[in-house]
Formats: sequence, structure tokens, C-alpha cells
Amino acid sequence: MITQMMVQPSSWVESGIKISKVRNLHLFKFTDELQSQLEELSLNKKAGTLTSEQEAELAGILELDRIFTLLNARIIAES
Repeated sequence: MITQMMVQPSSWVESGIKISKVRNLHLFKFTDELQSQLEELSLNKKAGTLTSEQEAELAGILELDRIFTLLNARIIAES
């Protein structure tokens, strides 16, 4: 197991998450603002310019993305 610092994914529950209707299913999505932040942090990581705080933020957003992927897959599979 790898120990990694990250911003708690739950910190975006109030402001970074929306539920969108897609083909009669309600799926978890990032708000436009959180999606933009993810894209910006990812670009900065590729450029090698992330601070340790940004690295922790990116790790938290990516963990939330993995959680949403799993939840949305289950929602789709059960429909």
C-alpha cells in the first residue's frame, strides 16, 4: 500500500458534485468548475509544475473520480 497525502474527496460534496440525468439515469458528475480544476491540475502535473498542495488536491479529485466511476457503473448495471 502506498501512503499519499490528499485533500479529502468529501470536501467537494457540497460544491463540486452534481447529478445529471443521462438516458433516464441519474449519474454523478463533477460541476464545470471542479472539472476545469481537474483538467488544470492534470496539465500542471504533466508540465511538472504542481506544488505539494496541488498534488494533494489532484489526488483527492482523482479519488472522487474513481468513486463516481464505480457508483455510476453500478447504477448503469442495475438499470
